[in-house]
Formats: sequence, C-alpha cells, structure tokens
Amino acid sequence: MFTGIPTAALDFYEDLEADNSKSFWTAHKAVYDDSVRAPMTALLADLEPEFGAGKVFRPYRDVRFSKDKTPYKTHQGGFVETRPGVGYYVQIDAAGLFVAGGFYSHTPLQVGRFRDAVDDDRRGRELVKLVKKVRSAGFEIGGDTLKTRPRGVAEDHPRLDLMRHKSLTASRTYLSPDWIETPRAADEVRTAWRSMHPLVEWLTTVIGAGE
Repeated sequence: MFTGIPTAALDFYEDLEADNSKSFWTAHKAVYDDSVRAPMTALLADLEPEFGAGKVFRPYRDVRFSKDKTPYKTHQGGFVETRPGVGYYVQIDAAGLFVAGGFYSHTPLQVGRFRDAVDDDRRGRELVKLVKKVRSAGFEIGGDTLKTRPRGVAEDHPRLDLMRHKSLTASRTYLSPDWIETPRAADEVRTAWRSMHPLVEWLTTVIGAGE
C-alpha cells in the first residue's frame, strides 16, 4: 500500500548528487531500497488499475558512451507504457516529484507517423487543441525539436512548431510539496496523468498506427 514518499528519498538524492560513488551507494543502499524504490513500486501499483502496469527504472547509469562516468542516476523514474516510447512518467529526485507523459522515443518510423498526423488537417488540429489545453492546465510542453523545419515542410505550415518535434511531452514539477509524504501524492500524480490523458491517448493512437 502506498503511504507517501519519505523526505528521506529527497535527502538521499541530494547527498548522491554530492557524492555519486559506489562507496556512498553501498553505505546507503538500505535508504534507497526503503525510501525510494519501495515507495515508487507502491505508487505504480496504486495507479495500475487506471493506467496499467508500470516499470521502475534501474538506478544505474549507462556510461558506455558518456563522458560523464558517474555510476548512478540522481533520480528514480517510473513509467507506464501505452505504446513503445509513449506513456506516463513519474520521478523522485532531490527537488521533489516530477510527473510527465507523452511521446519519448523517436525512431524514424515513429517520427514519420507523428509528423504525418500533425500534417493531417483533422488530426493536426486536434493536437493543437490538446496541447493548448494541457498547457493552460499548468503543464510545460517539451520534447526534442529541430532548430529548423523538417525537410520538405513548407515555411508557412500552420503547425510548423509541432512539425519540428521529434518527441512531445507534457510535464509538471512539484517542489517538495507538503503532501509528498502522504497518500495524497498518489492522488496528485493520478490527477496530473488524467489531465494529460487525452494528449497521451492521441500520441498512443498515432505512434501505434499499423501495429
């Protein structure tokens, strides 16, 4: 049963940012297990009946191709996938709680499907309305974008800003809210995910087209 996210989880990541080493991790592994991973697992289980089964990400960084060789992530993420690379996200870190949703992965096929949908007058206008509604509800619209327009797209395309996207997300950060240690945290994530559900559903349908 989810009872909240202990402030010890936020303190853990603040300390990890200062000392991202195996010795620190080993000495504080019990804090991670009890105050980070266990609450995240319980949170996803609480949300599962409405959104589906979630995945708790591994705490270890993939440093094979990175100049930054610090071994551990300074956050704990959880993801409910609706299609490969599309779904709902929640994260614990030193700042507090972060919730998001949308289209994250961007294979050429996925980007092609996304842009075809944006280019379509009916579906493209739907997306414009969904993005506007999510933004007006207090979410930040993000994602990887091109600095210039995609090849073959006209300069005066009515949805050029969306055509530039290679991924599209909505997100909100809760900075150490006073309810984070209580069951209300699950309600807040649930409410946020519900707010972005129409956008995630649109992206799920588009990215999953033909599967």
